[in-house]
Amino acid sequence: MFADLLTPTAHALFGQIDAWVFLLVAATAVLAGAAVQSMVGLGLGLVAAPVISFLDPTLMPGSLLIAVIILPMFTLLQEWRHVDWRGLAWGLPARLPGTVLAVWVVAVLEPRALAAVVGVMVLVAVALTVRSFRVRITPVSLVAAGTLSGFAGTATSVGGPPMALLYQHEPPERVRATLAAFFLLGGALSLLSLGIGGQLDARTAAAGIAAIPCVGLGFLVGNRVRRWVDPGRMRTALLCVVTVSAIGLLTQAALG
Repeated sequence: MFADLLTPTAHALFGQIDAWVFLLVAATAVLAGAAVQSMVGLGLGLVAAPVISFLDPTLMPGSLLIAVIILPMFTLLQEWRHVDWRGLAWGLPARLPGTVLAVWVVAVLEPRALAAVVGVMVLVAVALTVRSFRVRITPVSLVAAGTLSGFAGTATSVGGPPMALLYQHEPPERVRATLAAFFLLGGALSLLSLGIGGQLDARTAAAGIAAIPCVGLGFLVGNRVRRWVDPGRMRTALLCVVTVSAIGLLTQAALG
């Protein structure tokens, strides 16, 4: 019964694909994204969202949001002392209006249109992530980033870059801990809102639950390789792959 829930639908942008191929590719993407996020503070949504949207856009964003909120729990167990609670106090409540708007967008868009939205959001996220300009952490910037993150995170599961942009020049442990707290609380709000809005069904939940072991394994891998691999170079390489995936996603959605 559980395996039946994970069978890809005909909405997949490449047509109906084998369930084992879907599971293998999706699991690899989630594991890689979780490893990167455990090192630099974000990456799970960026890496996995375009891949899952390619494979089956009907699973977005709920399935990935379930996986996304698990990883911050592991991070906070290690680094909760470094959380910027003042920043969260401004940014987290601002996530609510963006979340409400995103629930409406998910409700009205067809799967292929939602896949296109994921592609656009991923490209915007990559652009924000690679820019090196400094944005001051102020109540105004925190509210703006929180609102944008609420919309992007709920609609596409890629909600990290607006907050990451604010904290990119902070110490690494503070970045990881603060983003983890924001993802955990904000992701829970997004899932609750999608559930109330009727956009979180049993199949979506099953796919998200199935991804949890990959998230845990990715967290362990990221912790191990953090000592030997330069996170900046790894993130740059992955962002190049993600950009190609997002462009391909937009192309496939446009061609129908």
